[in-house]
Amino acid sequence: MTQGPLTTEAGAPVADNQNSQTAGVGGPVLVQDQSLLEKLAHFNRERIPERIVHARGAGAYGTFTLTRDVSQWTRAKFLSEVGKQTETFLRFSTVAGNLGSADAVRDPRGFALKFYTEEGNYDLVGNNTPVFFIKDAIKFPDFIHTQKRDPYTGSQEADNVWDFWGLSPESTHQVTWLFGDRGIPATLRHMNGYGSHTYQWSNEAGEVFWVKYHFKTDQGIKNLTQAEANKLAGEDPDSHQRDLREAIERGDFPSWTVQVQIMPAAEAATYRFNPFDLTKVWPHADYPPIEIGKLELNRNPENIFAETEQSIFSPAHFVPGIGPSPDKMLQGRLFAYGDAHRYRVGINADHLPVNRPHATEARTNSRDGYLYDGRHKGAKNYEPNSFGGPVQTDRPLWEPTTVTGEVATHVAPSHAEDNDFVQAGNLYRLYSEDEKARLIDNLAGFIAKVSRDDIAERAINNFRQADGDFGKRLEAAVQALRG
Repeated sequence: MTQGPLTTEAGAPVADNQNSQTAGVGGPVLVQDQSLLEKLAHFNRERIPERIVHARGAGAYGTFTLTRDVSQWTRAKFLSEVGKQTETFLRFSTVAGNLGSADAVRDPRGFALKFYTEEGNYDLVGNNTPVFFIKDAIKFPDFIHTQKRDPYTGSQEADNVWDFWGLSPESTHQVTWLFGDRGIPATLRHMNGYGSHTYQWSNEAGEVFWVKYHFKTDQGIKNLTQAEANKLAGEDPDSHQRDLREAIERGDFPSWTVQVQIMPAAEAATYRFNPFDLTKVWPHADYPPIEIGKLELNRNPENIFAETEQSIFSPAHFVPGIGPSPDKMLQGRLFAYGDAHRYRVGINADHLPVNRPHATEARTNSRDGYLYDGRHKGAKNYEPNSFGGPVQTDRPLWEPTTVTGEVATHVAPSHAEDNDFVQAGNLYRLYSEDEKARLIDNLAGFIAKVSRDDIAERAINNFRQADGDFGKRLEAAVQALRG
């Protein structure tokens, strides 16, 4: 079925798309061939900078349905009425790999969820792990440098990875998680998602609660062994992206049961763990998860670049009744994500269809900039004004947090049971004997690649402090491989 004539970007019809203009048969190509020059120039600019982290991704639209009244904890309107539905866009990703890397690798998965609410977009930018490697954003660039290609060798180096992890014992919990069975999910549909950070909820009365989000897959947990992943990554590097797309195409819509853990604000100061430490979980026995909704993915993007690659997420995108916590990693991400997207996609990235609000309208005084679309027409671009412009609400999105003390570079406060190893040990002891064996094999296979004994010993010692049996078995496995 024809679509009409092929045209230039300016809309003029193209007479010949097979042959460029030349000075005579076999002569040099002419500068006046604007169709050729435009085509080549556009081709040279088809790519934008890939994400520094989370470059490799897949996304889908869906629906969040509230199944429990949570108005006693938050005044967010999209969480105000049982049965209420909110459109969403979810982007999955690996963390360390480049845009062209394989899907089936041992790496955390990004779980970035955009809610298109009537009060603006709310972005919950999490992972498929409930914890992370570090607890302060100032260490994030250093950490990621160890996961990326070495500036001299051009490859990921085991020395860099284990040197950093060994010298950063706070990473022990997440590393124990990552090298366990769930470190390589079989598909994006068969893994959980987590908000990971602690966030603030506040209700109409101004009462404050700290909250953690959990997205439990309804498809069940399925993982790949290292051997299975190695084979799949080589044979089908797009395995996870393809699986998600094809599942939605055939109407097999993946879904997740949404749960939250809720802590009254007054309990945070005396809780046995620092509740704002991203390397720790809140044990379910302390704060049982409460089911509040269902997330379903049911529509694929029409264009991967326009919608998945150019989608932007920022933890700073809150709505009334939801806000940040003192989590130092979260505080750094509030700036870094928006800054990355302004660099990568542009200052008007929020104007793109996948990023702009779908259930309300953005009304700002920001104007112009690269690819501004003129949406404000002749409206005044300052506030206050007497020409009917938007006005402030005089009510903050979230409630204030009380702080005391001096401005300085403080270490995060420790609570009664805080240390870098206790929860890693608890996780190890939860594993079955078969799971422990696979964990040891996975860790030993990577640690054995380091070039220096001291790097290997520091890494092993962190796991030894988490659990004596853990360290003993790992040390023996590494020695067997290193000889």
